[in-house]
Order: sequence, then structure tokens, then C-alpha cells
Amino acid sequence: MPEQSIRLKSVYELRVDEQDRPIRYRIASYQRGFRWAPLQVQQLLEDIHDFAQRDNPQQKDFYCLQPLVLRPTDDGAYEVVDGQQRLTTLMLVLRHFNARQSERYRQKVYTLEYETRPSLLEFLENPTEETASANIDFFHIKQAITTIETWFDQREAEVETIKAAFLNQTKLIWYELSPGENAVAAFTRLNVGKIELTNDELIRALFLRRARVTGTKSLDHKIAYEWDLLEKGLQREDFWCFLSNVTSHGGNRIGYLFDLVAREGGMAQNGDSYATFYHFSQKLSDKEADPEMEWLEVKKAYMLLDEWFEDRRLYHIVGFLIWRGFDINKLREMARGTTKGAFKDKLRECVFRFIMNSDCPDDLSSEALRGLLADFLSELEYGRNSKQLTSILLLFNLATLLLQPASNIRFQFESFKTGMWDIEHVRSIASDRPGTWKGQVAWLEQCLGFFKSVNEEPELQDEINNLLESKSHAQADAAFEVLYEKLLKHFQEADDSEADHSVANLALLDSQTNRSYKNAPFAVKRQRVLALDRDGVFVPLCTRNVFLKCYSAHVDHIMFWSQSDKDDYLTAIMDTLCNFFSGDWIHA
Repeated sequence: MPEQSIRLKSVYELRVDEQDRPIRYRIASYQRGFRWAPLQVQQLLEDIHDFAQRDNPQQKDFYCLQPLVLRPTDDGAYEVVDGQQRLTTLMLVLRHFNARQSERYRQKVYTLEYETRPSLLEFLENPTEETASANIDFFHIKQAITTIETWFDQREAEVETIKAAFLNQTKLIWYELSPGENAVAAFTRLNVGKIELTNDELIRALFLRRARVTGTKSLDHKIAYEWDLLEKGLQREDFWCFLSNVTSHGGNRIGYLFDLVAREGGMAQNGDSYATFYHFSQKLSDKEADPEMEWLEVKKAYMLLDEWFEDRRLYHIVGFLIWRGFDINKLREMARGTTKGAFKDKLRECVFRFIMNSDCPDDLSSEALRGLLADFLSELEYGRNSKQLTSILLLFNLATLLLQPASNIRFQFESFKTGMWDIEHVRSIASDRPGTWKGQVAWLEQCLGFFKSVNEEPELQDEINNLLESKSHAQADAAFEVLYEKLLKHFQEADDSEADHSVANLALLDSQTNRSYKNAPFAVKRQRVLALDRDGVFVPLCTRNVFLKCYSAHVDHIMFWSQSDKDDYLTAIMDTLCNFFSGDWIHA
């Protein structure tokens, strides 16, 4: 790859080469012609106009367009691989500026050459309607010319301001392929499905080019080798889902590290998809820039994240905070210049703030902490505090794992983040009776399936089968009401005077299981959850424990969820959270 393979160029710099000759850009036969509609041309002009009119402009600010991908040819021209539409429109605007000037003040403009089409230059010298109508490319170019003329005519007083911003502060990413690189293959990759060049692809070229410029022969090989190692590490799903909530992220992932480093270095958060590239382009364009030191910062970011991942305590606490949306750069800042123990204490304080929506009071006794948690949990209710309840139940799972020093089990963030999760009632809500015949059938079939699997209650099985075979839905509805109450009584779930939406009756359950078994009796849900666990499907540890009644001091009947079971479950949540927030386990 040539030394100047990638950099930022202003529109002014696109015009001429180092000998002040107009640059020739060639549109090869495999490309279609110019197809931008007037709306797209107008949008480009509006964007540049908005940039020119911005408040508090800085001289170093610029408006950047998408990459221009080129391949140098043997005769000194550049084959346009990607960016033809932008390049054509920019040329038409440059020619419009010249048309407004006397010949003495006109600037040289680059040319576009179509490999298999009539001469564009000849058409531009006399863009008549008749000539335009004879060629589809010229038809669209003629529309663009008219759009540009009309747009500037409406902004006569602002032309010079817009022109200055257009020439000097409107830039493109100049991405130059090596002369021997297959242009058709590159074009296909970029345009089939419109795959854009990513930040990390552009940054990689920046680093490798800069490494060669420094004259350090082995540096580009070192960066290329280590780059692949970091990318390979980020492709591990357990690592990636620990540090990112964007689990659907396809392709390369190393751009994540560059985003972290660039944001830490003051990169503006302006929504520009190439902001990270611009940040590193500016840094590495400095003559004193050291690509090895810049690369070292990226490696250090990776190594710190990997260190957190390998530390079992940090893995769970940091993983929780990342899931809640805590900025990783803030975590990196918290870790800087402090001991690992002190960092863990800071993290625990952050978790407390997320859970309780307040700072943890200093010198809080265990008894006072327990009272604080009890008051907070009593206020939470299903349907009103979904985010807080999910946070509490997730933290309960994480803390349960962390508080067992003999255990080496790690919570599966990859399964948790790639799935969809609901907060589900452990014991069904009797008042939530299925209202449609379809819902009633599904509920009855769940109960019937359970009875068959345990080979129990043949009489109830017969009643369910008879109702399911009923031909009249109107009569079946009344019969369902009677059978519904009978089944709830059998499962000891018919005696609730008031629905229990408290945390003591809630657990995390994957959406598919929850919605297919919604409001099923405890025994039916239990059977389903244990089947998932048996088959190796991820079930959060505490959800499994609930349906196994691991928290119940006395198990009167394994198939029913009683008030004492709820009380013992709540006590387990309280004990675990109190120990998490106050125990010395974190420094062990």
C-alpha cells in the first residue's frame, strides 16, 4: 500500500496535482453513471450551508463527507472505485463557482472521464436539454446543474461564505488502493449491499502508513500482528458480551477500542459515523506523531478490559454496571491511579447508586443497611418498576455467585444479553384468568401436559380433555370457569385474596418460556424451568433455585409455592444484598 494511501483532503485539494495540473478521475465501465436526484444534491448543499452558518466556528473545524476510494492508473489518472456520485456533484459545484467569476479569477477544476460513455467535458461545455435527453447520465447531471443554480440563486448574499466553507472546510477521506489491487473486487465489496468502509479499516491504513513513514521497518508488521490478536480476543462472545451491550455487532470489533481511546482523548460526540477516524487522522498527521505510542494506548485499553474480565469479582461487578449503561471510560478513569481493592469499593458504591437511586451513607451499620434495603424493596412492584426489579434480580444472581468463595462459576452475560428476559411471577396470579378461548386452551393444555408427565390426576385429565373437545365456545367458557377454579385449588393457588406483585414472588425468566407459560401454575413453570436446565439451556442460578425451593426452610410440598416460601425467598434476597454491599468478601 503506498505511503499516501489514506488521508483527509479538502475539496480544494481534489482539484489539481502537485504540478498544478487538473486531476483526472476515471469512471470505469463496471460502474453505473451519475444517478443522484435533485433532493440528494440539495441535501449536500444544505448540509454545507448549515456548517458554514454554525455558531462559534473554529478554524480547525471541518465538514467531512464519506470516503472516496481510488486506484491510481498507469497514465496518471485515478480510477474511482467508490464515491462517484459525490465527486461528480462536487465538480458541478466547483464549475458553478467558476461560472460566477470572470475568467481571470476562475480556478482549475478536476475532470471526470467515462471509460465507455460520451465525453462529459464536451457535454458540460454546452449542457442542452436535447443532449441531456439522449443520455441517461447527462440527464441526471443536467438536473443536478439546474438544482445547484437554483439553490445558489436563492442565497445570493451567502455565496462567498458558503464557497469558503465548501473549498477549504469540506473534506473527504481519500482512500487510495495500491496500483495492483483489484478495483472490481473492491467496488463489489463496497457496493453489493452498500458495505461502507468502517472506521477500523480506515484507521488500520492510517497506522500502517504512518508506521512506514517513521522508517521503523518492523513497526507496521508488529501493529498488523497485534491488531489481529486484539481482534481475535474481541471476537470471543463471552468477552464481547461482558464489555458491550451491542451484541448484534457483526464484522470487526476492534473499532470499539479506538472509540474508547478517541473519546478519552476529547473526540467530539457529534454523531458523525467517521468521527473516530477523523480523531486519529488529525493525531497521526502531526509530524511529531508517534504511531507506536498511539497504538500502545489502544493496547493498554484492551489489556485493562481483559484484566477485568479475568478477575472474577471485577467481571461480575463491572459486567453489571456495563449492562446498566455505565460509561466504560468512566470506569477506566476510576481505576487509574488506585489499588484494585479501592477500585472494587468504588464499583460497589456505583452499584448501590444504581440500585437505590442514592449514595450509600458513610458508616452504615448492617442493621441500618438491612432496614434501608427492606424499605426500598417493599416499594417495588411488578408493572411499575421493571428496570429496578430486573436490576435487583440480576444483582441477586451475581452476588449469589460472588459470595461463594469455593465457586468458580461465572454468570453468562453472553446468554443474558443475547436473549430476551421478563420478570415473571413465581406463583401465578389467580385473577389473571385467560380471557379468550385460545388462551384458555393453551392454559388447559399446559396443565394437562403436566399431569400426563407425572402420571397423576386421571379424573382431572378427563375433564380437561372433555372441555378441549367441546364444540361450543360459548358453553365452554362457563365450563372453563368451573374447571379453572378446580385446577387452581388443586395447585393450591386459588386462595389469594390479593395478587402478589412484590419482589418475593418474582424471578427472571427468558421471554419465550415466560410468554408460552404465562400465568401457568407453579408446578407447570417448575417443570419447564428444570427441563431447560437439564437440557443445558441457560437459566439464571437464582431462578433455578427458586423453582427447586432452595431458599425454603421447610418444604411441605415441592409442587406448590406457599407464603412461607415467599418469605424465605425474600429473606435470601435481603441477606445476599446486605452481604454484597457490606461484606469484606470483595477484598478476599
